[in-house]
Amino acid sequence: MRWSGMTDWRPDKLSRRLPHLAARARLQAAMRRWFADEGFVEVETPILQVAPGAEVHLSGFVTEWELPDGEECERWLHSSPEFAMKKLLAGGIPKLFQFARVFRNAEGSALHHPEFTMLEWYRAGAGYEAAMADCAALLALTGIEQLRWQDHRCDPRAVPERLTVADAFRRHAGVELFATIGSAEKLSRASGVTMHAGDSWDDVFFRVMFEKIEKCLGMGRPTILCEYPISMAALARAKPGDPRVAERFELYVCGVELANAFGELTDPDIQRARLAADMDEKERLYGLRWPVDGDFLAALDHGLPDCAGVALGFDRLVMLATGASHIEEVLWLPVR
Repeated sequence: MRWSGMTDWRPDKLSRRLPHLAARARLQAAMRRWFADEGFVEVETPILQVAPGAEVHLSGFVTEWELPDGEECERWLHSSPEFAMKKLLAGGIPKLFQFARVFRNAEGSALHHPEFTMLEWYRAGAGYEAAMADCAALLALTGIEQLRWQDHRCDPRAVPERLTVADAFRRHAGVELFATIGSAEKLSRASGVTMHAGDSWDDVFFRVMFEKIEKCLGMGRPTILCEYPISMAALARAKPGDPRVAERFELYVCGVELANAFGELTDPDIQRARLAADMDEKERLYGLRWPVDGDFLAALDHGLPDCAGVALGFDRLVMLATGASHIEEVLWLPVR
């Protein structure tokens, strides 16, 4: 049991957070107005899901749902409302958004909390270029001159830099990324980043990102890091004309990842194969697998329209807008 900080409700502690929390409320209200003006519908989807998400390295929270007849069904607290919101897209809602409470286990740092708020939205009939424009518009809604993290500054009104992953590896790590595909040893040697026993190419990729690249992104102006290798985007479609990369981007400000976005994969057969491969990899790495959401796959079979989607860490954006040094400073009450 962690006893430190168990009195976050005390007036002296709460009062120190109130300016950040007031800014949080103003920003959330401004974003709701923006989405309404853009014709989006605000939705609410269930937190309890058949599976928490699709990420290989994700650790989730599991519980048991006891039905009236006594039967028990395993359910997970979702790590993202993505699957549920795509079901609504398939059902005919073309533009939707949600401020969702989401859950990720085994995470905790100045930028991570086990329960946090994710702003997620989808546009049918739009590509991920439209999602990039959405991100730029939402940053400008902060209404301040500088977003701040540690000693770094970023103008939220500036036109974002657009940088491909391959260009970022070339610029910040001295690596021709696609010359190393499939070889963890090549990527390790080229980047100078240590490779550990059993590391895959993906493992080394993430280490290079953490050690050499992320800390350089979003300085002075936001960075949109795009065109991830196709193996890094289980839910995104391949870029037309270059099947090596996916229509995926991440938004960075002051070296902090704020959002992850896709030109969404709509092919049910490819999606089934990717989800199965990811569960195989999760079982290989962690000895764990969870079920695939059959209702999500049924929605894809029914027909998911061409669309783009974005998941933005709302608490992190509030941190950067207020200059908070820890995510708990922008929460009404943290998990204890």
